[in-house]
Amino acid sequence: MEKKTTSNEKEPLTSKKDASDCSKGEDCKENGLVVRNPKSALRLVEDGNKAHPSQGDKGEAAQISNGYSGVQSSAPCNGEVEDAQGTAPAATTTTTTTTSTTCGAEAQQQLMELEDRETWSKKIDFLLSVIGYAVDLGNVWRFPYICYQNGGGAFLIPYTIMALFGGIPLFYMELALGQYHRNGCISIWRKICPIFKGIGFAICIIDLYVASYYNTIMAWAFYYLISSFTAELPWTSCTNPWNTGNCTNYFSKDNVSWSLHSISPAEEFYTRQVLQVHRSNGLDDLGGISWQLTLCLLLIFTIVYFSIWKGVKTSGKVVWVTATFPYIILFILLVRGATLPGAWRGVLYYLKPDWQKLLATEVWVDAAAQIFFSLGPGFGVLLAYSSYNKFHNNCYQDALVTSTVNCLTSFVSGFVIFTVLGYMAEMRNEDVSEVAKDTGPSLLFITYAEAIANMPASTFFAIIFFLMLLTLGLDSTFAGLEGVITGVLDEFPHVWGKRRELFVLGLTILCFLGSLATLTFGGAYVVKLFEEYATGPAVLTVVFLEAVAVSWFYGITQFCNDVKEMLGSAPGWYWRVCWVAISPLFLLFVTCSFLSSPPELRLFDYDYPYWTTVVGYCIGTSSIIFIPIYMIYRLVITPGTLKERILKSITPETATEIPFGDIRMNAV
Repeated sequence: MEKKTTSNEKEPLTSKKDASDCSKGEDCKENGLVVRNPKSALRLVEDGNKAHPSQGDKGEAAQISNGYSGVQSSAPCNGEVEDAQGTAPAATTTTTTTTSTTCGAEAQQQLMELEDRETWSKKIDFLLSVIGYAVDLGNVWRFPYICYQNGGGAFLIPYTIMALFGGIPLFYMELALGQYHRNGCISIWRKICPIFKGIGFAICIIDLYVASYYNTIMAWAFYYLISSFTAELPWTSCTNPWNTGNCTNYFSKDNVSWSLHSISPAEEFYTRQVLQVHRSNGLDDLGGISWQLTLCLLLIFTIVYFSIWKGVKTSGKVVWVTATFPYIILFILLVRGATLPGAWRGVLYYLKPDWQKLLATEVWVDAAAQIFFSLGPGFGVLLAYSSYNKFHNNCYQDALVTSTVNCLTSFVSGFVIFTVLGYMAEMRNEDVSEVAKDTGPSLLFITYAEAIANMPASTFFAIIFFLMLLTLGLDSTFAGLEGVITGVLDEFPHVWGKRRELFVLGLTILCFLGSLATLTFGGAYVVKLFEEYATGPAVLTVVFLEAVAVSWFYGITQFCNDVKEMLGSAPGWYWRVCWVAISPLFLLFVTCSFLSSPPELRLFDYDYPYWTTVVGYCIGTSSIIFIPIYMIYRLVITPGTLKERILKSITPETATEIPFGDIRMNAV
């Protein structure tokens, strides 16, 4: 293929001058391309026009193929236009045209990135990866607890409302952004609103924080899994070296009564053998590192590395197991739980509506927070995964399918948990509310583990249950790290573009070293602190600014035109209203509620001192501080007056490459 270079100069493709010049020549606008000299208009083949469903709908002269409005203010780079044509039979002639306002080397690099970018082997690989990311450990322990705490069946009303007007629109927005611009969480901002690029760096820091504590929970599950390969599960008796005098095995055949000071063998196994929290005095005295948990975590990170080191084509195959296996196990556990004595008591407690709860503000806050953290926008994962999609993939349908599956999984998980809690209440002769006091991981590692241990075929059910927890956690870990990997590799392709395996190795080692504090005897206290403060308010702030940047700075009309470019039809008024107003208000509501009443942390018998709240806010701020820092940096390095600097900083600076049938072109 021969490359020819023309020297015809042109103005920036979207400049205001182009719009006025169009009135002077018939050929000024050709197939959505705006040029200064009619003779240099790039004529696209007719087949290419037919391949693009929405190209013919462009009406404004200052608007080009990806719908960018005519306010681009970045300077042209000598107006270089490259046109490469190949000879072929008339029936199969293809033309590759590249127009760009970026300088030669940058334009060539962008085109190479587009052509070389990896894509999913199959559509189902993408769907399973997104479902595996969204459906995590929180669906199993957090939703059931939040549901019964906030009115049972009545909680489903605010949960559904928050999903429809907050969670799903944000989920859809991120999938569309990633698929259209084909970039990770950092470099994508050059094509949207450059001054907000700090959001990408903040996302990467948040993902590293999550990787530093989330995988430790999987190490606990892995420890339980190894311990389950025995004829008698170790948390069923009080005769072990770690047990105390308060250990009470009320499931034994002896007539044992449950008292106020009684501790179940499952709780002592979790606290004294797995975590060993009795060897720590709190956050100011974490104690030594547990070598058993360290080995478990090392093995988990090894699995993670070899699952993601080659890219989405590798991880897309792994999720066929890790994303589908939990559903098989959930179904088995649901059937088993429904046949236990007292199961109906748990289901009744889970779903019995308390309509008075709907009048409480905190119920709506919990519903908003639950749907947001369940779907998971703001972690860069949806941007990364969708950036490997084909350009015309129906991301709208994907958003509806995956978010619906996620919400239904949370709801069904509640039955899996509460049928067992009803069984526990029946055996203890207590109310379900007394049995269900454990929250968070304790609900899985104490209450549910104890119930499993006293079922027939307990070893089998213990093995499949903790395998399910591992697969749920692995999917989310794959996704979180892929968000960082894609973001960094897209931002620094000249450094890491051909060294993905080496970068992923360094990243996993960094996450492992960052997890060492959570592997100490007081590591559970660190996990709780990070879970509540390091990610929650930071992610809410990030997604709020992301929604504002896309809807108000990039422009809701522009964004909808981008979606139309991919899908053939623009989003309706419902989505526009959600993106412009309702979703940002939804995020602002949750963030302000959290900041106005920070959670009072307590774990086991340890009350977190006041200074831990300050430390928690400092950890959360350490990620989002990159946003204002980059804004200041951007304004300082941009030449011109303050007004000119601001205008340049909020204007897309880099061309967006979009496939055009057999044609690849840059759009500004």
